[in-house]
Amino acid sequence: MQFVANSILFDSAAGGVINVFNRFMNIFYASNIVGNLLELDEEETRHLQVLRYTPGRTLSVVDGKGNWYEAELLELGKKLARAKINTQKQQTQRKPYHLHVAIAPTKNIERLEWFLEKATEIGVDEITPILCRHSERTQVRQDRLEKITLSAMKQSLKTFLPRLNPLQPLKTFLPAQANFSGQKCIAWITDPPAALLQQTYQPGQSVIVVIGPEGDFAPEEIGLATQCNFAPVSLGQSRLRTETAGVVAVHTIELMNG
Repeated sequence: MQFVANSILFDSAAGGVINVFNRFMNIFYASNIVGNLLELDEEETRHLQVLRYTPGRTLSVVDGKGNWYEAELLELGKKLARAKINTQKQQTQRKPYHLHVAIAPTKNIERLEWFLEKATEIGVDEITPILCRHSERTQVRQDRLEKITLSAMKQSLKTFLPRLNPLQPLKTFLPAQANFSGQKCIAWITDPPAALLQQTYQPGQSVIVVIGPEGDFAPEEIGLATQCNFAPVSLGQSRLRTETAGVVAVHTIELMNG
C-alpha cells in the first residue's frame, strides 16, 4: 500500500521510503512506450496543453504496469505528445493477491463512478460491471469509466491501472470464473446473515467479490452462484447501497492484507 505523508512516498510492503515527491505534482499516463521514447494520447496531450507545458519540461509518467518515469517532453502536438525517458524511477511489485470486484451498475451512474474512483484509490486489480435481473441500469459508457479509473490511479500516486472489463450478464460472468484459483464470494442478504467477509476470506489469497443491485439478487442468480462455488458473505449489519458495499469489500480485503 502506498501513501503520501509530508511529501514522501512510502511503500508499506517494501518497508521504507521509495522516493520524495511533491504532493501537488502532475502525473501523466503513457501506454505506448518503445525503447526510451513514450507517447501520450490525445487526453494526456490536452492535459499538457492546459498546464502550459512546453518542450524541454520534465514529466512524471506512469504506465499503469508498475513503472514510474521521468521524461523530457520533446514534442507537443494537437493530439499527440512525445517524450524521451531519462530515468525509470521505480518499478512497484504487484500485490501477492488479485482482487476482482464484480458490481451491478447503479441507476445513478455517478454513484458507480464514485465507487470506481474510491476502489482504485484504495487498491483493486480488476472490476467487472455485471447485469443482473434486478439491475436498474443496463448500459454504461466504457470510455468514461476507464477515464475515471485512470484519473484515480494518477491522483492516488499508484502505478498499476485496474483492469476494467465490459458490462456483462451475471449468468455469463459466474460460469466464466470456473478456473479461478482463489476464493469466490457473493455479497448476499440472507436470513440468518451469512458469515462476514473478514471471517470467510483468507489473507494472501486472490478473491472475487460479487456485489448485486440494490434490489438484491434473484433466487435463480443465487442458485447459479452456489453451483459455481461462490460462497455467500455479509458486509455487516447495515443495509448498504451498492457502491458503498463495493467500497467496504475493497477496503476489507486491503486491511486484511495490510
